[in-house]
Amino acid sequence: MGRKCVKIADKTVGDGFPCFIIAEIGINHNGSVSLAKKMIDIAVTTGCDAVKFQKRTVDVVYSKEELAKERKSVFGNTNGDLKRGLEFGKEEYEEIDSFCKEKGILWFASCWDEQSVDFMEQFNTPCYKIASASLTDDNLLKHTKSKGKPILLSTGMSTMEQIIHAVSILGENNLILYHCTSTYPTNADEANLRVIETLRKEFSCPIGYSGHERGVTPSVLAVALGANSVERHITVDRTNWGSDQAASLEMAGLYHLVRDVRQVPMLMGDGVKVVYKSELPIIDKLRRVK
Repeated sequence: MGRKCVKIADKTVGDGFPCFIIAEIGINHNGSVSLAKKMIDIAVTTGCDAVKFQKRTVDVVYSKEELAKERKSVFGNTNGDLKRGLEFGKEEYEEIDSFCKEKGILWFASCWDEQSVDFMEQFNTPCYKIASASLTDDNLLKHTKSKGKPILLSTGMSTMEQIIHAVSILGENNLILYHCTSTYPTNADEANLRVIETLRKEFSCPIGYSGHERGVTPSVLAVALGANSVERHITVDRTNWGSDQAASLEMAGLYHLVRDVRQVPMLMGDGVKVVYKSELPIIDKLRRVK
């Protein structure tokens, strides 16, 4: 059986197709639509295929005890103040939807609960992302699958048994699995990029890579190992406040990522050893025995 491909709007994700590059804005917008638009512009300028946000129903995802914890931020003095301050609602996402259409870039979101999935349906986003933290949430998996759209599933902090169980619920049609290590930023000794090869052997769906490392090298290597999609957090400034900023790429880093990832198929070649025409003058110049 051949490896399946997944269609996301006008993009095809799978072997033989250009790597599907996602710029994750996540919550790095810090509650500001204008800041989100700046990051969308960065993604468009650097040649990304899509931008991604995160959507939570705060009172569903977090317990009352968690929301009541002291945590000072520009939004207030509790964790709940912060979480609610970071959430965009209908008005903000209508503005984002309009802006992305104007700029010609796809957008979607990681939905952390069933209500958030239903909320996103009004914007007819082309796919859904399920975060690593939600991989074991069978009800969320089933609810997301019920929408009939492609699903992108990250596999951080998960065992192979848990991944296999999640895939048994979602099915391999219209699914992209992302190798991921859920530390921000991820150290080199925990990137474990060969898991991409393991996932490619175990499953017939496209395999991607969701990276949280500093720099771009692991993401480029991931594509060389067979990743059909790469997702990276982006920011306008890594020194901005926020838990995801340090593991994010600024515009220059994202530019280099997209440039290098796009070169991977050409650099890898077809594996057939040949003598190139460009080498012939070098043979005449340097080879004593022809």
